[in-house]
Amino acid sequence: MTDDTRSGRAPTAEDVARLAGVHRSAVSRTFTPGASVAPQTREKVLEAAAALGYRVNFLARSLSRQRSNLVGLVVSDIDNPFRAQLLAELGTSLVASGYRPLLLPTERGGKVARHIDMMLHYNVAGAIVTDDASPAEIARQCADHGVPLVLINKRPVADTVLNVSMDTETAGKLAARALFDAGCRRVALASQRRSSHSIGLRRSAFWRACERLNVEIAGEYFGELPNYEGGRAAADAFLADAIDVDGVYCANDYLALGFIDAIRHLSALSIPGDLKLVACDDIPEAGWLAYDLTTVRQDPVRTADAAVNGLLARITEPETPVHPIIVDVHLVERSSTAVMPAPQI
Repeated sequence: MTDDTRSGRAPTAEDVARLAGVHRSAVSRTFTPGASVAPQTREKVLEAAAALGYRVNFLARSLSRQRSNLVGLVVSDIDNPFRAQLLAELGTSLVASGYRPLLLPTERGGKVARHIDMMLHYNVAGAIVTDDASPAEIARQCADHGVPLVLINKRPVADTVLNVSMDTETAGKLAARALFDAGCRRVALASQRRSSHSIGLRRSAFWRACERLNVEIAGEYFGELPNYEGGRAAADAFLADAIDVDGVYCANDYLALGFIDAIRHLSALSIPGDLKLVACDDIPEAGWLAYDLTTVRQDPVRTADAAVNGLLARITEPETPVHPIIVDVHLVERSSTAVMPAPQI
Protein backbone atom coordinates (compact mmCIF):
# COMPACT_ATOMS: atom_id res chain seq x y z
CA MET A 1 0.00 0.00 0.00
CA THR A 2 1.02 3.62 -0.45
CA ASP A 3 1.51 5.96 2.52
CA ASP A 4 -1.77 7.69 1.64
CA THR A 5 -3.79 4.47 1.66
CA ARG A 6 -2.23 3.42 4.99
CA SER A 7 -3.39 6.72 6.48
CA GLY A 8 -6.98 5.89 5.63
CA ARG A 9 -7.39 7.81 2.38
CA ALA A 10 -9.45 5.90 -0.16
CA PRO A 11 -7.25 4.60 -3.00
CA THR A 12 -7.58 6.43 -6.30
CA ALA A 13 -7.16 5.46 -9.94
CA GLU A 14 -3.77 7.20 -9.83
CA ASP A 15 -2.71 4.89 -7.00
CA VAL A 16 -3.78 1.87 -9.03
CA ALA A 17 -1.93 3.11 -12.11
CA ARG A 18 1.24 3.71 -10.08
CA LEU A 19 1.17 0.25 -8.51
CA ALA A 20 0.34 -1.48 -11.80
CA GLY A 21 2.95 0.52 -13.72
CA VAL A 22 0.47 1.74 -16.33
CA HIS A 23 -0.96 5.04 -17.51
CA ARG A 24 -3.99 6.51 -15.69
CA SER A 25 -6.09 6.08 -18.86
CA ALA A 26 -5.47 2.29 -18.77
CA VAL A 27 -7.18 2.15 -15.37
CA SER A 28 -10.13 4.09 -16.73
CA ARG A 29 -10.43 1.77 -19.75
CA THR A 30 -10.21 -1.33 -17.56
CA PHE A 31 -13.27 -0.27 -15.59
CA THR A 32 -15.20 1.08 -18.60
CA PRO A 33 -17.47 -1.53 -20.21
CA GLY A 34 -16.58 -2.09 -23.86
CA ALA A 35 -13.37 -0.03 -23.75
CA SER A 36 -10.27 -1.40 -25.48
CA VAL A 37 -7.46 -2.56 -23.20
CA ALA A 38 -4.81 -5.25 -23.63
CA PRO A 39 -5.45 -8.45 -21.58
CA GLN A 40 -2.08 -8.21 -19.79
CA THR A 41 -2.74 -4.58 -18.89
CA ARG A 42 -6.23 -5.39 -17.64
CA GLU A 43 -4.85 -8.17 -15.43
CA LYS A 44 -2.20 -5.89 -13.91
CA VAL A 45 -4.78 -3.19 -13.21
CA LEU A 46 -7.24 -5.60 -11.59
CA GLU A 47 -4.50 -7.10 -9.42
CA ALA A 48 -3.38 -3.64 -8.29
CA ALA A 49 -6.98 -2.58 -7.63
CA ALA A 50 -7.59 -5.68 -5.53
CA ALA A 51 -4.38 -5.15 -3.56
CA LEU A 52 -5.32 -1.55 -2.76
CA GLY A 53 -9.01 -2.18 -2.22
CA TYR A 54 -9.89 0.22 -5.01
CA ARG A 55 -13.54 0.51 -6.03
CA VAL A 56 -14.93 2.63 -8.85
CA ASN A 57 -17.21 5.42 -7.66
CA PHE A 58 -19.81 5.12 -10.38
CA LEU A 59 -21.83 8.05 -9.04
CA ALA A 60 -18.83 10.37 -9.22
CA ARG A 61 -17.97 8.99 -12.63
CA SER A 62 -21.45 9.65 -13.97
CA LEU A 63 -21.31 13.23 -12.71
CA SER A 64 -17.81 13.85 -14.07
CA ARG A 65 -18.82 12.54 -17.47
CA GLN A 66 -21.61 14.99 -17.98
CA ARG A 67 -20.66 16.73 -21.18
CA SER A 68 -19.99 20.43 -21.33
CA ASN A 69 -20.95 22.59 -24.30
CA LEU A 70 -17.28 22.87 -25.27
CA VAL A 71 -15.94 21.50 -28.55
CA GLY A 72 -12.19 21.00 -28.87
CA LEU A 73 -10.61 22.48 -32.01
CA VAL A 74 -7.18 20.92 -32.59
CA VAL A 75 -5.43 23.20 -35.07
CA SER A 76 -1.99 24.13 -36.37
CA ASP A 77 -0.48 26.43 -39.01
CA ILE A 78 -2.91 29.23 -38.19
CA ASP A 79 -0.63 31.57 -40.15
CA ASN A 80 -2.00 29.84 -43.26
CA PRO A 81 -4.86 32.10 -44.42
CA PHE A 82 -7.06 29.13 -45.34
CA ARG A 83 -6.58 27.52 -41.92
CA ALA A 84 -7.36 30.87 -40.28
CA GLN A 85 -10.54 31.26 -42.34
CA LEU A 86 -11.62 27.70 -41.57
CA LEU A 87 -11.00 28.18 -37.85
CA ALA A 88 -13.08 31.38 -37.83
CA GLU A 89 -15.95 29.64 -39.64
CA LEU A 90 -15.82 26.64 -37.30
CA GLY A 91 -16.02 28.93 -34.29
CA THR A 92 -18.90 30.91 -35.79
CA SER A 93 -20.85 27.77 -36.67
CA LEU A 94 -20.32 26.23 -33.22
CA VAL A 95 -21.44 29.36 -31.39
CA ALA A 96 -24.55 29.60 -33.60
CA SER A 97 -25.35 26.00 -32.62
CA GLY A 98 -25.07 26.68 -28.89
CA TYR A 99 -21.54 25.33 -28.38
CA ARG A 100 -18.29 27.02 -27.41
CA PRO A 101 -14.97 26.36 -29.18
CA LEU A 102 -11.98 25.33 -27.07
CA LEU A 103 -8.91 26.23 -29.14
CA LEU A 104 -6.01 23.77 -28.87
CA PRO A 105 -3.15 24.94 -31.12
CA THR A 106 -0.41 22.40 -31.76
CA GLU A 107 3.20 22.88 -32.74
CA ARG A 108 4.72 21.27 -35.81
CA GLY A 109 5.91 17.83 -34.85
CA GLY A 110 4.55 18.23 -31.31
CA LYS A 111 2.84 15.48 -29.34
CA VAL A 112 -0.93 15.66 -29.02
CA ALA A 113 -1.24 13.82 -25.69
CA ARG A 114 -1.40 17.07 -23.70
CA HIS A 115 -4.19 18.39 -25.90
CA ILE A 116 -6.17 15.17 -25.59
CA ASP A 117 -5.82 15.28 -21.80
CA MET A 118 -7.03 18.88 -21.78
CA MET A 119 -10.08 18.05 -23.89
CA LEU A 120 -10.99 15.17 -21.61
CA HIS A 121 -10.38 17.27 -18.51
CA TYR A 122 -12.97 19.76 -19.73
CA ASN A 123 -15.42 16.99 -20.70
CA VAL A 124 -15.76 18.31 -24.23
CA ALA A 125 -18.89 17.39 -26.10
CA GLY A 126 -16.83 16.60 -29.19
CA ALA A 127 -13.68 17.46 -31.10
CA ILE A 128 -12.71 18.66 -34.58
CA VAL A 129 -9.17 18.16 -35.89
CA THR A 130 -7.76 20.30 -38.71
CA ASP A 131 -4.04 19.99 -38.02
CA ASP A 132 -1.46 17.40 -39.10
CA ALA A 133 -1.18 15.69 -35.72
CA SER A 134 -1.72 11.95 -35.55
CA PRO A 135 -5.46 11.50 -36.14
CA ALA A 136 -5.21 7.83 -35.18
CA GLU A 137 -3.95 8.66 -31.68
CA ILE A 138 -6.65 11.28 -31.17
CA ALA A 139 -9.34 8.94 -32.51
CA ARG A 140 -8.31 6.13 -30.17
CA GLN A 141 -8.39 8.34 -27.09
CA CYS A 142 -11.68 9.98 -28.07
CA ALA A 143 -13.26 6.58 -28.73
CA ASP A 144 -12.09 5.27 -25.36
CA HIS A 145 -13.80 8.18 -23.63
CA GLY A 146 -16.89 8.41 -25.82
CA VAL A 147 -16.00 11.76 -27.40
CA PRO A 148 -17.38 12.23 -30.95
CA LEU A 149 -14.66 13.25 -33.42
CA VAL A 150 -14.54 14.89 -36.85
CA LEU A 151 -11.43 15.09 -39.04
CA ILE A 152 -11.07 17.72 -41.77
CA ASN A 153 -8.92 16.86 -44.80
CA LYS A 154 -7.23 14.00 -42.95
CA ARG A 155 -6.58 10.33 -43.58
CA PRO A 156 -9.54 8.11 -42.51
CA VAL A 157 -8.81 6.28 -39.26
CA ALA A 158 -12.00 4.52 -38.10
CA ASP A 159 -15.58 3.91 -39.15
CA THR A 160 -16.78 5.81 -36.06
CA VAL A 161 -14.91 9.01 -37.00
CA LEU A 162 -16.44 11.41 -39.51
CA ASN A 163 -14.17 12.65 -42.30
CA VAL A 164 -14.92 15.93 -44.07
CA SER A 165 -12.67 16.46 -47.07
CA MET A 166 -12.38 18.62 -50.13
CA ASP A 167 -12.79 16.88 -53.48
CA THR A 168 -9.06 16.39 -54.06
CA GLU A 169 -9.57 14.34 -57.23
CA THR A 170 -11.52 17.14 -58.91
CA ALA A 171 -9.09 19.74 -57.56
CA GLY A 172 -6.18 18.05 -59.32
CA LYS A 173 -8.15 17.65 -62.54
CA LEU A 174 -9.24 21.30 -62.58
CA ALA A 175 -5.69 22.53 -62.04
CA ALA A 176 -4.34 20.38 -64.88
CA ARG A 177 -7.15 21.41 -67.22
CA ALA A 178 -6.63 25.11 -66.45
CA LEU A 179 -2.96 24.88 -67.45
CA PHE A 180 -3.81 22.81 -70.53
CA ASP A 181 -6.47 25.30 -71.66
CA ALA A 182 -3.94 28.10 -71.19
CA GLY A 183 -1.68 26.37 -73.72
CA CYS A 184 0.73 24.65 -71.32
CA ARG A 185 2.22 21.35 -72.43
CA ARG A 186 5.31 21.10 -70.17
CA VAL A 187 4.84 22.02 -66.53
CA ALA A 188 6.41 21.84 -63.08
CA LEU A 189 5.05 21.11 -59.60
CA ALA A 190 5.84 23.21 -56.51
CA SER A 191 5.04 21.67 -53.14
CA GLN A 192 6.40 21.01 -49.64
CA ARG A 193 8.53 18.23 -48.18
CA ARG A 194 6.36 17.75 -45.10
CA SER A 195 3.86 14.95 -45.58
CA SER A 196 0.27 16.08 -46.04
CA HIS A 197 -2.62 13.73 -46.76
CA SER A 198 -4.77 16.27 -48.60
CA ILE A 199 -2.00 17.88 -50.62
CA GLY A 200 -0.64 14.46 -51.52
CA LEU A 201 -4.02 13.46 -52.94
CA ARG A 202 -4.45 16.61 -55.02
CA ARG A 203 -0.86 16.25 -56.30
CA SER A 204 -1.54 12.65 -57.40
CA ALA A 205 -4.79 13.69 -59.08
CA PHE A 206 -2.98 16.50 -60.92
CA TRP A 207 -0.31 14.06 -62.11
CA ARG A 208 -2.89 11.60 -63.46
CA ALA A 209 -4.83 14.36 -65.20
CA CYS A 210 -1.65 15.65 -66.87
CA GLU A 211 -0.92 12.17 -68.18
CA ARG A 212 -4.39 11.96 -69.71
CA LEU A 213 -3.95 15.39 -71.32
CA ASN A 214 -0.43 14.55 -72.60
CA VAL A 215 1.02 17.34 -70.47
CA GLU A 216 4.57 16.55 -69.37
CA ILE A 217 5.56 17.15 -65.75
CA ALA A 218 9.21 18.13 -66.13
CA GLY A 219 10.13 18.50 -62.46
CA GLU A 220 9.02 18.90 -58.84
CA TYR A 221 10.39 21.54 -56.50
CA PHE A 222 9.96 21.73 -52.75
CA GLY A 223 10.02 24.07 -49.79
CA GLU A 224 10.12 22.73 -46.26
CA LEU A 225 6.56 23.78 -45.40
CA PRO A 226 3.43 24.72 -47.38
CA ASN A 227 3.74 28.42 -46.62
CA TYR A 228 5.18 31.62 -48.10
CA GLU A 229 8.79 30.74 -47.24
CA GLY A 230 8.24 27.26 -48.66
CA GLY A 231 7.11 28.83 -51.92
CA ARG A 232 10.21 31.00 -52.11
CA ALA A 233 12.44 27.96 -51.49
CA ALA A 234 10.62 25.98 -54.18
CA ALA A 235 11.09 28.87 -56.62
CA ASP A 236 14.81 29.03 -55.78
CA ALA A 237 15.17 25.35 -56.63
CA PHE A 238 13.09 25.80 -59.78
CA LEU A 239 15.24 28.69 -61.03
CA ALA A 240 18.48 26.88 -60.19
CA ASP A 241 17.34 23.94 -62.32
CA ALA A 242 16.65 26.27 -65.26
CA ILE A 243 14.22 23.88 -66.93
CA ASP A 244 12.09 24.95 -69.86
CA VAL A 245 8.41 24.82 -68.84
CA ASP A 246 5.38 26.93 -69.63
CA GLY A 247 3.30 26.31 -66.49
CA VAL A 248 3.52 25.59 -62.76
CA TYR A 249 1.06 24.01 -60.32
CA CYS A 250 1.55 25.07 -56.69
CA ALA A 251 0.18 22.78 -53.98
CA ASN A 252 -1.65 25.62 -52.24
CA ASP A 253 -2.15 29.37 -52.54
CA TYR A 254 -0.01 30.29 -49.54
CA LEU A 255 2.99 28.57 -51.09
CA ALA A 256 2.12 30.10 -54.49
CA LEU A 257 2.43 33.64 -53.11
CA GLY A 258 6.04 33.04 -52.14
CA PHE A 259 6.73 31.28 -55.43
CA ILE A 260 5.38 34.21 -57.46
CA ASP A 261 7.32 36.84 -55.50
CA ALA A 262 10.58 34.91 -55.82
CA ILE A 263 10.11 34.45 -59.58
CA ARG A 264 9.48 38.16 -60.03
CA HIS A 265 12.40 39.30 -57.89
CA LEU A 266 15.01 36.73 -58.88
CA SER A 267 14.40 36.25 -62.59
CA ALA A 268 13.27 37.92 -65.78
CA LEU A 269 10.36 35.49 -66.12
CA SER A 270 6.88 36.97 -66.15
CA ILE A 271 3.55 35.54 -65.03
CA PRO A 272 1.54 34.83 -67.15
CA GLY A 273 3.75 35.84 -70.10
CA ASP A 274 6.42 33.16 -69.61
CA LEU A 275 4.76 30.98 -66.98
CA LYS A 276 1.11 30.22 -66.33
CA LEU A 277 0.43 29.43 -62.69
CA VAL A 278 -2.40 27.59 -60.88
CA ALA A 279 -2.79 26.83 -57.17
CA CYS A 280 -5.45 25.59 -54.73
CA ASP A 281 -7.60 26.97 -51.85
CA ASP A 282 -8.64 30.48 -53.01
CA ILE A 283 -7.43 32.37 -49.95
CA PRO A 284 -8.26 36.12 -49.93
CA GLU A 285 -4.72 37.04 -50.98
CA ALA A 286 -5.13 35.02 -54.19
CA GLY A 287 -7.50 37.73 -55.42
CA TRP A 288 -5.17 40.61 -54.61
CA LEU A 289 -4.04 42.57 -57.67
CA ALA A 290 -0.40 41.75 -56.87
CA TYR A 291 -1.12 38.04 -57.46
CA ASP A 292 -4.48 37.65 -59.25
CA LEU A 293 -4.02 33.90 -58.98
CA THR A 294 -6.02 31.26 -60.80
CA THR A 295 -6.90 28.67 -58.16
CA VAL A 296 -9.21 25.84 -57.18
CA ARG A 297 -11.58 27.10 -54.50
CA GLN A 298 -11.98 25.14 -51.28
CA ASP A 299 -14.90 26.83 -49.52
CA PRO A 300 -14.18 27.29 -45.77
CA VAL A 301 -17.82 28.09 -44.97
CA ARG A 302 -19.19 24.90 -46.51
CA THR A 303 -16.37 22.85 -44.98
CA ALA A 304 -16.96 24.25 -41.50
CA ASP A 305 -20.74 23.80 -41.72
CA ALA A 306 -20.34 20.20 -42.86
CA ALA A 307 -17.93 19.47 -39.99
CA VAL A 308 -20.06 21.10 -37.30
CA ASN A 309 -23.35 19.63 -38.53
CA GLY A 310 -21.71 16.22 -38.76
CA LEU A 311 -20.33 16.54 -35.23
CA LEU A 312 -23.71 17.59 -33.82
CA ALA A 313 -25.28 14.53 -35.46
CA ARG A 314 -22.64 12.32 -33.81
CA ILE A 315 -23.31 13.94 -30.43
CA THR A 316 -27.06 13.40 -30.76
CA GLU A 317 -26.93 9.89 -32.25
CA PRO A 318 -23.47 8.41 -31.52
CA GLU A 319 -24.40 4.92 -32.73
CA THR A 320 -25.44 6.04 -36.23
CA PRO A 321 -22.96 4.89 -38.93
CA VAL A 322 -20.86 7.67 -40.43
CA HIS A 323 -20.13 8.28 -44.10
CA PRO A 324 -17.40 10.58 -45.47
CA ILE A 325 -18.48 14.03 -46.57
CA ILE A 326 -16.84 15.36 -49.75
CA VAL A 327 -17.04 19.12 -50.27
CA ASP A 328 -17.22 20.29 -53.89
CA VAL A 329 -14.54 22.53 -55.41
CA HIS A 330 -14.49 24.78 -58.46
CA LEU A 331 -11.98 26.72 -60.51
CA VAL A 332 -11.57 30.48 -60.05
CA GLU A 333 -9.90 31.88 -63.16
CA ARG A 334 -7.71 34.95 -62.82
CA SER A 335 -4.88 36.52 -64.79
CA SER A 336 -2.11 34.07 -63.76
CA THR A 337 -3.35 31.75 -66.55
CA ALA A 338 -4.36 34.45 -69.00
CA VAL A 339 -3.47 33.82 -72.63
CA MET A 340 -1.31 36.69 -73.77
CA PRO A 341 -2.09 38.36 -77.12
CA ALA A 342 0.27 37.58 -79.97
CA PRO A 343 2.91 40.30 -80.50
CA GLN A 344 2.17 42.76 -83.25
CA ILE A 345 4.47 42.51 -86.28
